[in-house]
Amino acid sequence: MKTFKDNAGRTWTVTVDVSAVKRVRSLLDVNLLEVLDGRLIERLAGDPVLLCDALFALVKPEADAKGITDEDFGRAMAGDAVEHATTALLEELVDFFPQGKRRLLQKALGKLKAWEAKALDVAEKRLESPELDEKLEAALKAAGSATTAGGSSGNLPGS
Repeated sequence: MKTFKDNAGRTWTVTVDVSAVKRVRSLLDVNLLEVLDGRLIERLAGDPVLLCDALFALVKPEADAKGITDEDFGRAMAGDAVEHATTALLEELVDFFPQGKRRLLQKALGKLKAWEAKALDVAEKRLESPELDEKLEAALKAAGSATTAGGSSGNLPGS
């Protein structure tokens, strides 16, 4: 069982077992077992609302006991809480499977984390690059020249 905290400071326990898989299927028509072919990870990564809905379905018995609705849960899920919850979900999914499949999923999860780290590093380097500043300045100058060349004095047409 993996845990995460939401932005309201509540700790949630993510458990993936047959009952939880059935609950997510029933409530969301999402098959957690699709993690094996990669489709599920793509869907969840591309849709944080679906991700939080799946997480809520997984913690629903705990939420019911705490009197927390899906809207309460969703309001407390943003930023780092989503990242920590995602990690808890993916690690728990990996642990659900027998050893052979688990080993494959652990490798895939490791590669995913490495890829995400590289992508963030590349994006950060691009943002820090002097070339970006030069391109932005050139674009601003070109936009300013186009406005000046067009004879715009700030007046609206027809005024």
